[in-house]
Amino acid sequence: MAVKIIVLALYAITIVAFGLIGMKKTKSFSDYLLGGGQVGAWMSAFSYGTTYFSAVVFIGFAGKIGWGFGYSGVWIGVFNGLIGVMGVWWLLGWKIKQAAVKYNISTLSEFLEVRYGLKHIKLFSALVIFIFLIPYSAAVFQGLSYLFESSLPGLQYWHAVVFMGLFTAIYISLGGYKTMASLDTFFGILMVVGVIILISFTISAGDGIGNITDKLSQIEPKLTSAIGPPGFWPLFSLIFLTSVAPFAMPQLVQKFIAIKSESAVKFGMIASTVFALLIGCVAYYVGSTGRVFINMENTPVAFENGKPIFDKLMPELLMSIIPDSFFIVILILLLSASMSTLAALVLISSSTLSKDFYAGYINKNVSDKKLTLITRMGSIFFVILSVLLALFKVDTIVEIMGISWGAIGSAFFGPFVWGILWEKANKYGAYASMFSGLTVTLILYFSGMSSPEAGTIGMLVSLFVNPVVSLIFQDKK
Repeated sequence: MAVKIIVLALYAITIVAFGLIGMKKTKSFSDYLLGGGQVGAWMSAFSYGTTYFSAVVFIGFAGKIGWGFGYSGVWIGVFNGLIGVMGVWWLLGWKIKQAAVKYNISTLSEFLEVRYGLKHIKLFSALVIFIFLIPYSAAVFQGLSYLFESSLPGLQYWHAVVFMGLFTAIYISLGGYKTMASLDTFFGILMVVGVIILISFTISAGDGIGNITDKLSQIEPKLTSAIGPPGFWPLFSLIFLTSVAPFAMPQLVQKFIAIKSESAVKFGMIASTVFALLIGCVAYYVGSTGRVFINMENTPVAFENGKPIFDKLMPELLMSIIPDSFFIVILILLLSASMSTLAALVLISSSTLSKDFYAGYINKNVSDKKLTLITRMGSIFFVILSVLLALFKVDTIVEIMGISWGAIGSAFFGPFVWGILWEKANKYGAYASMFSGLTVTLILYFSGMSSPEAGTIGMLVSLFVNPVVSLIFQDKK
């Protein structure tokens, strides 16, 4: 216990030190938000990968999906790497940077405004980003807090949530993007070491992959099949949501606005894809072994009324298979993954308040220094809202994250992707795809459909509505 606390304290001090150093080097709003637009390949690759994966994946998704889908959940990790990373970098990476230079923009909301010539679309976009990234951030806090609650005896859930909130607010309000990208490289290396340790101990604890497979098959044969027990559509919706939404997630788009060159994009694509395949596949595989190691007899804390508490499955699984002497490495792994994600979410959300809303509608002549200060204060405000939502534990991590990605993906997938790739996409298609996609997602979700399925349908609507409406209602020259 004492060793864990000492290591975590040293880890926290290191991160805050990075933030203080970065604060001295941050001279402008562009430095704070985008690292001056000159971030290299390695930093960009690790920053993208570590932002993509967090405690949401390792705790919430790996736990619930691994329990329900078995081995087929690994497909999510595979497609996350091939589509959500390699596909995004290959199809959009350099084009996003070119668009940022051409239109002189620094956020996704600004791109939509300038690309389509629509002033109020920036305001609406900023509201969507700020509102729906809050539950995503809350889901990350939930995942980490469940882990700390399980691994540090005496620590209550709300203690962990509040501590992580304070820590995140201090860290991100200091250094900005360049500091975050530098730390992401460090975080990424820790994550690689951590997942190698994680998969090694999982296989060892189960006496080999073959033995684990046999036990899963005895529990339910479909747990080891290509399509798990829930069937094709639930699995497809999870793959689609988590692999396609990144094409229009503002915290990931930001990585390409900040990257410095086309060569950095090409190298970063390879590095980030390899990283994502390793992290994603290990996370979902380990999650799929949950039924082998966890049951109501040996881990009653992970069950309630005979049913699994999905967000507690992975913390208890990790506690059962990782020796105490190595568990601190896993804690650091998940903390590193989550800190990067939280930093990206907080930074992009606070910038929508300062750059897109305040500077766009309230004070267009705001000074660069004041804009940076407002962004820092907005970061703290966003963290407070996320922490409050996390404390209420309104739903499972998968559902909370699903509605966040589903809503943002369905709102921006059509207008952003078509806006980057197709010159004929116009303001009519942009508005139609944005409102129809988001509306469909929210109606389906609040009608009782799971958030991954609702988000998948909403994104498909957004994707197809934009070109159809753009062709029907063409701009008059």
